[in-house]
Parts: sequence; C-alpha cells; structure tokens
Amino acid sequence: MKKLSRRQLLDGSIGIGAFLLTASAVRAEEPMHGAMDMSSSMDMSPTMGMVPDKPAPAMDQPLVEPEVRRSVNGVLSTSLRVSYAYRQIGGVRLYVRSYEGGSPGPTLRMKPGDTLRIKLINDLPPNRDWLPADISQPHQFNNTNFHFHGSHASPSGIADNVMRSMAPGRSYDVEIKLPEDHTKGTYWYHPHHHGSADIQMSSGMVGAVVIEGDFADVPQIASARERMLVLTQVVYDANGMVEDFESLFPETATRFLAINGQRRPMIEMRPGEVQRWRILNAAYQDDMLLDLEKHDLHAVAYDGIQLGAVQPLKQLLIAPGQRADLLVQAGPAGTYALNAVPYDQGHPSPVGPLARLVVSGAPMDMKLPGALPPPPLQTIKETEITNRRTVTFSATAPEADAAGHWQEFSFFIDGKKFNPSRIDQRVKLGAVEEWTIVNTHEHDDHVFHIHTNPFQVVSVNGKALAVPEWRDSVIVARNGGKVVFRSRFLDFTGVYMVHCHMMNHEEMGMMQTVEVYKS
Repeated sequence: MKKLSRRQLLDGSIGIGAFLLTASAVRAEEPMHGAMDMSSSMDMSPTMGMVPDKPAPAMDQPLVEPEVRRSVNGVLSTSLRVSYAYRQIGGVRLYVRSYEGGSPGPTLRMKPGDTLRIKLINDLPPNRDWLPADISQPHQFNNTNFHFHGSHASPSGIADNVMRSMAPGRSYDVEIKLPEDHTKGTYWYHPHHHGSADIQMSSGMVGAVVIEGDFADVPQIASARERMLVLTQVVYDANGMVEDFESLFPETATRFLAINGQRRPMIEMRPGEVQRWRILNAAYQDDMLLDLEKHDLHAVAYDGIQLGAVQPLKQLLIAPGQRADLLVQAGPAGTYALNAVPYDQGHPSPVGPLARLVVSGAPMDMKLPGALPPPPLQTIKETEITNRRTVTFSATAPEADAAGHWQEFSFFIDGKKFNPSRIDQRVKLGAVEEWTIVNTHEHDDHVFHIHTNPFQVVSVNGKALAVPEWRDSVIVARNGGKVVFRSRFLDFTGVYMVHCHMMNHEEMGMMQTVEVYKS
C-alpha cells in the first residue's frame, strides 16, 4: 500500500477525527530524582536452569481479553505488583517487567464518583546505575510510579501524581477520587517516572480503565458485545529482554505488533453482528493506521469522550496514548485481516497484521445507531477565553539521521529539556485558555498530551474543524504543523505534565510542567 500523507488525511477517507487521534532499592518514597541510587550491580539475566513455562502457540489463537477488576460500593480497591515475568508472545519467550505477571495488566472498571485505591508493590530488583547529570538520559529503569491517563483528577499527593518516585523493594498507596460528573469511556494506566517510563511501557506495563455508563440509553450500543483491544509494539534484545534504550530508539526497533499481548489473535463475530471495540494504542512510540479488510469503522468516542454523532471511517489513525471506541458490523461469513498499514509520520510507522476477524455462524439482525446523545462537554466559545499561549515542540538530530545514535538527538519544548524543578506554564484555576501547539521539527510528527484536563481541538494546520472535538492527545504534524485547542482548567490545583506521547521523545526531554494555582 502507498504511504498516506497528512494532506490525504484531510480528504474525508480517514476524517479529521482520525487525524486528531491523531533512588535506591530500599528507601522511602521521595520526589522524582530526589536521590541517587547507591545499590550495587545485579545480574538481571534469567537464571540458568529455570524450568520454562508451557510454550504458547505463536499466533492465530482466539483473542484473550485482560482480567477485569471492578469497583464495589464506590471503591475499586486492588493491588498491582510490578516485577519481572516470563512472557510468551509470537513464538518468542521474553523476560520483561510487568504488571501482575502479564501484559497488559488487568482492566479496571469504575463509575463516575468512584475512588481507585491501589497498593502498588515494586518488586523489581535494585537499580544498577547512578542518577545522571542530565536527567533526560534514560536511567534507573526500576523506579516507577502510576499515571491514570486521561482522568480528570487531582495531580497531587498520592493521587494521579507523576512526580512521585516509587523505588524497588517497597509498596506504595495510590488513591484517585473521580468527580461525580467525570466523563464516561475508555482510559488507561501506565508508569510515568521520567527516565524509566519508556523502558517499562515498551515491556508491556500498560492497562486499560473503563469508566462505565456511556451510551446506556442507546440500545444499539448497549446491546453490543464489548471487546477490549490493547495495541502494543513488541521490542526485545538478543536475550529477550528490554534493558537498554538502544533497544527502543531506532525507528526500526519494533519486531511485531500485538493485541492484548497476543500476536495476530482471532476475533469471532457472526454475520450482521455489531460489536463495540474499545481500542487503546498503548504503543511506546508510534502511530498506527488501522485497516479492517472490507469493513467500515464507526467511531462513537475518542479519548474517553463521547461523540455527538457516529463518525464513519475507512481507516483509523491512532497515536500512542489515544483511544477510539468503534462500532464494527460484521459482513458476510469469511476471514478478514485487521492490519496496521503504511503511514508516514516522518519515519515509517510500524506495519503488519494485528488480528484476524473470523465471521461465521447464524446471521444476527443488529443495527448501527442512527443518532447519538449530545456530547458530555460543552463547546468552548470564543467569548469564554481568558488567555492565549503558544507551545513549541522542536528537536535536533545528526545529519545522518537514520544512522545516528540516540545520544546525538535532543528533544525540546519551548527550546528547553524537561526539568522537574522548573515550572514552565502557570495557569490560574478556573481559566479558559486557547493554546497553539507548533511543531518546528523537520523530521518527525509529535503527539501532544496534557494531564488532568481534556481539551477541545478547534483547528489543525490552519483549517478550522466543522465540529470541534474533545481529546487528551493530538498529533502535531512535523515541519510547521499547528494545532489550536481550548481548555477549561477546572477543579484541581497542582503540578502536572505536558509532553510528547511518543515516549522516546518524552524520555529525552520533550516534557514540561504545568502548575495550576488558586489565587
């Protein structure tokens, strides 16, 4: 297939909406980067003579969805253990960091107003390296923390606070209270410790969150079977591990793609059946352009926020961090490929089979909805705006870009690398702001993401959207691409992050702090 350009994305075959989818081991918790790791070197390789687990078939097995953990009486109380685990995927036996010994981690299902309580147990070994002078050098891969991506919740204390540093050998409490009016939809969680997040996410430390209740009054959606599809890029070194940043940074690092930790699983449907696919792009680095052979896709929500109308798509472009809720209506009996197809993001996006859709059995008489209820968030009007600002993504690279070592690259926001002790943006609580995000990097698209408050995109590359769309992540095209959005900074004060969700870029400096303050 030919590679699609960003211009082609605007011709309607994919749609504007798709484009937008476009410390040491044994010490108490400290602020991020607050202490050096003085632990001794440890051999992290798999122990010789261990009994292998039962080999798993390489591919084409029925889709297995992650374990589900639900809230009870307004509280979801659980534990998450972070540890090394053996993992069979695509005929390869890996030894990588994980949640609960698997990948992805369990799916957490909650309701608006619920409280999430997690005892996070860091059972990884001690770090083997010191804190570097430049913290935008990947480091201390066994420190972790917890981020509830897309949630509108406090970024402070033991809530959704990505400034926490959870060193190995201890357990840590996380408590996140959702507002009663929180948007309902598909969200996710992952580590966000600067220096180690990329290594951990690429190992499969990701998991979905569903905030229940959206479309409860739309029978065509409420009656549809839900499927959770967590997309990941599978990488590993010669030892079947992810222990060095050089395993991640080359643009050709991805070995293959996976759904729910499976290579090319089989999704079963009956002719005419409608299913709701909750798709989460939990990849550590790259966009994916999804194509379901001989089927259209029908988007009903992006980034956990309901759309006001069904959006038909021929293909879905989904960036790392983004989610798309799609209705899929099965065609005639047969087998159809779900593929990631070529897309030009400044470097080639990963391609290959993701799943097979197998349609068989007695037909079902199901319908797609003709209309959706109004979206949950009100459009931000020009008259509401209290301030405007511009944020610029940029990077430097060696002349021989493709042959360059990762240490020759640098990534910046507003000309500066991330510094956790510096406040880059200050916003007054209650402000309604319009931000312009500019990407001056000549070679790569970037994915803008901000924590805590969603935003409404009003224009892309100078073209106003006919219907502004709510997101928490958006693709900003390379070489002068520009996205304009508006956001209400409501409910929560504290410090949180703006960054590129292509995690190689974030890890190497493309992140800022935002402080929301109360006067």
